Amino acid sequence: MDNLPRRGLAIGILLFAAFMDLLDVTIVQVALPAIGRDLDAGSGALEWIVSGYMLAFAAALVTGGRLGDIFGRRRVFLTGIAGFTLVSALGAAAVSAEMLVTLRVAQGLFAALMVPQLLASVQALYAPRERAPLFGIIGAVSGIAAVVGPVLGGWLVDADIWGLGWRSIFLVNVPVGIAIVALAAKFVPDTRSARAMRLDLVGVALLVAAIAGFMVPLIEGRELGWPGWLWALVAAGVLFGSWFVAHSVRRMNRDGSALLPMPLFRDRGFSAGIVTQAMFQGAMNAFVLPLILYLQLALSFDALGAGLTLLTFSLGAMVGTGFVVPLVPRLGRVLVTVGALVMAAGTLATLWTVTKGGADFTGWQSAVPMAVAGIGLAMLIIPLVDVALATVPVADAGAASGAYSTFQQLGAAVGVAVSTTVFFAVTGDDWSREHVLEALTASTWISVAGLVIAAGASTLLPGRAAVRAHLDAVHAAEEHDDAVAV
Repeated sequence: MDNLPRRGLAIGILLFAAFMDLLDVTIVQVALPAIGRDLDAGSGALEWIVSGYMLAFAAALVTGGRLGDIFGRRRVFLTGIAGFTLVSALGAAAVSAEMLVTLRVAQGLFAALMVPQLLASVQALYAPRERAPLFGIIGAVSGIAAVVGPVLGGWLVDADIWGLGWRSIFLVNVPVGIAIVALAAKFVPDTRSARAMRLDLVGVALLVAAIAGFMVPLIEGRELGWPGWLWALVAAGVLFGSWFVAHSVRRMNRDGSALLPMPLFRDRGFSAGIVTQAMFQGAMNAFVLPLILYLQLALSFDALGAGLTLLTFSLGAMVGTGFVVPLVPRLGRVLVTVGALVMAAGTLATLWTVTKGGADFTGWQSAVPMAVAGIGLAMLIIPLVDVALATVPVADAGAASGAYSTFQQLGAAVGVAVSTTVFFAVTGDDWSREHVLEALTASTWISVAGLVIAAGASTLLPGRAAVRAHLDAVHAAEEHDDAVAV
């Protein structure tokens, strides 16, 4: 592996594509009010513009990784980034909300092809003992994307370059995507797995059907008045969900290549980690998007001002990373529990400052509580995966990490759907500041409830002794892992 030329450049190219994906989630949220006005999009369409991307990404994530294992990671990555770039250009030309929602779903699917190739390539190109610094860089880039997204999105919308308005948030992907395609074709090696698991396309179809059965009624129910066919969809979602579980169990017993590895859910720590991850992601999105809507729709913030209000949250997370990492081996799950509660406290304090500020609220008034919430985020998220996998066999760590990523995206999508459904239900046709503040308050309490549930679930995570034993086992496995499949 050490003699592979330009491997650092290859990882840098893949990392920048992952940065585009992370940026795309936050950059769109700031532009939603402008999109709604221009395309005459209702609340349901605005929810789907965000949730559709996350759901498609979640449903195809594991399959995207396995396609790279089977057909070559460069080939699948190039397909993903080329498709992502093309769909971004089409999104900038969308003439209706329905068209934009469809394109956002396509974006999520192409992102699911390109993003998993990053970590898989790190494993293929670097020895186990060399990977830790790279994982740290990947985490830092995630934090930077969280900072840059709202600010860049707000600036692009407000700058109205060439009269494009919100459309520029999609067009910015095009030149970057073209450059990545050219560089990846030349510098990214086409690694693949020697023992790739088979594709579980039936599992993907069943999971998508189950998700749709729950998400369509959740997002559309309020506007449609909850007709009987929506309840039939919920029943169908339950049926497909049960079918998915049964299929996954059979697939695991047959060839071990189910979309989600069901035997892992018997591990209490793993299951607790899944719940913690999903609730945390849902809670974070349940607060951020309604806050952006309140700032722009009720207080007439411009898009850039709304984005800058979130800046200290991301900066707090980046600062918190510095002191959290050394504490993980000593405190383990305690960090996760305390982090969830600190984040909940910061979220409530932010709501208090917004409420107290009234019509004269400025983003600077919430800087401290937002930074506190960001520090709580770092305390929660940094140790979560390592602690949750502490009692999972080392050989199953890859499958478990894939499951975590899937539930992370699902939790985020559900959080957006639930909170915005409540937000728009409370506002109704009354968009006075006081009434929209009531809607923000209701959404915030949903977020806080999710964080409290995450804190409770985290108490079931493995303790420090299990974490240390897991780290020792990983180290021992790495010492004997001298052959990496390429």
